[in-house]
Amino acid sequence: MLHKQKAQGAVAVAGLLLCGLVHAQQHNTLSAQEKSQGWQLLFDGSSLNGWHSYLQKGPGKDWSVRDGAILLEKRPNDPAADFQDLVTNAEYGNFDLKLSWKMSPCADSGVMFYVHESPKYANTYETGPEMQIADLACTKPDSRVLNERSGDLFDIISSDVEWVNEAGQWNQFEIIADHGHVQFFQNGHKVIDTHLWTDDWKRLVAHTKFTAWPDFATFHQGHISLQGTEDKGEVPIHLWFRDIKIKQL
Repeated sequence: MLHKQKAQGAVAVAGLLLCGLVHAQQHNTLSAQEKSQGWQLLFDGSSLNGWHSYLQKGPGKDWSVRDGAILLEKRPNDPAADFQDLVTNAEYGNFDLKLSWKMSPCADSGVMFYVHESPKYANTYETGPEMQIADLACTKPDSRVLNERSGDLFDIISSDVEWVNEAGQWNQFEIIADHGHVQFFQNGHKVIDTHLWTDDWKRLVAHTKFTAWPDFATFHQGHISLQGTEDKGEVPIHLWFRDIKIKQL
């Protein structure tokens, strides 16, 4: 009887561990606590509902959903409309955004916010600040100066340390934008902490290429955008995004 009880106990423990493992591996879902805190999914794990390509009615042909992730699969000579940046249908002001991403070797992308969608602006980056994501192994030697490393506020502020996993591995990041106070986190580490719309911010922007677009980072709400327009990386270029969720502040 004692041996039987031990066996039953072992089975029960194994079952609990298995249930915990299955729960931990679930993606594109919200816990009861997250729901009570006001988090919302921006990606349901099976469709591109809630997203469209910038200045288009729906997603471009290079965007799809595969294995529970948003996938960009880009090949040489694809028409620009096919890989145009993906943007949320909704706009957001003060928010906490979290998502996971991975990419093929040497790829390069980013996530933008406060994107103002209008035919007046041909590209998302003309209005939206960007958190850069990139394969560390192929980052250019001068990228620290250019602010083009993963975790950087693209072309404006460089993060001190690149907390990024190599190509093919998932990374987690977070953008918090609260009344101009912007923080970036990469794999749990804070990498950027700055304030938009201040005199110091304007001085930073004045020394970048964004001076060509006077409305850059001037909007206080806008779309979230997943960048799909970079031509860097092994062909075909692959970018994956999942577990995309947002809480409005």
